[in-house]
Amino acid sequence: MVPQTAVVEADAPEPEAPEAPARYEPAAPRPLGVHRERTGNADVDAGLDRLADADHLATDGHIEVYEDVHRGLRDALTALDARQGPPAPAQSPTPGPGTSAYRPASPGTPMHDNRS
Repeated sequence: MVPQTAVVEADAPEPEAPEAPARYEPAAPRPLGVHRERTGNADVDAGLDRLADADHLATDGHIEVYEDVHRGLRDALTALDARQGPPAPAQSPTPGPGTSAYRPASPGTPMHDNRS
C-alpha cells in the first residue's frame, strides 16, 4: 500500500500571520483633582498629602507612594495604641456571702431561678 501525501495547490492562499498589536504610549500623568479634607491629625494629614505625589508619577510609580502612605498610617495607628490613657476603672468586688446582693434561700424556701 502506498501512503497518500497531501497535495498543496499552488494557488492556495498562505495563512495570514497575526498582526502585531499596535503599540500605544501611555498617557502622561495628570492630577485627578481629588480634594482631600484635613483630618486634624498631623501624621494622617501628612500621609494624605503624600498621596498627591502619585498624581505626577506614571502608574508604575504609584505602588511606592501607596506603600509609603500605608506604612505611615499604620505607624500613626500604632502610636495611638501606645499612648498612655487614663487608668482603667477599678472593678467592683463581686457580691458574695454577707453582702446585700447575695441572699441564700432560707431553709425550707424553694430556690427559684426566675426563668419562665
